Amino acid sequence: QVQLVESGGGLVQAGGSLRLSCAASGSIFAINTMGWYRQAPGKQRELVATMTNTRYTNYAASVKGRFTISRDNAKNMVYLQMNSLKPEDTAVYYCNAFARSSLVDNEYIFWGQGTQVTVSS
Repeated sequence: QVQLVESGGGLVQAGGSLRLSCAASGSIFAINTMGWYRQAPGKQRELVATMTNTRYTNYAASVKGRFTISRDNAKNMVYLQMNSLKPEDTAVYYCNAFARSSLVDNEYIFWGQGTQVTVSS
């Protein structure tokens, strides 16, 4: 089993910055893609950014140029640097990871509990 714990959320004014962190722990043999998703009230969860273990990145169009995803594979951590924040970025941000617990195990997707980001106008 793999546990993901996010941190770094909070309240910030429009134009400000926040850095989210996500730590993976537990029975980890390998982690493939790690990423960030968000869910605003009344909306579906949507992709924000992902990064594979070979550092290929994918960003939502709405955050490209403002957000940067990064990873520390040695520490099993993923980060999201968010700059030029807008009120529409307000959401609960979730970390996820595609991971396996052993060489012969299947790869599963794991989710964190989420961290609230609120951007005031």
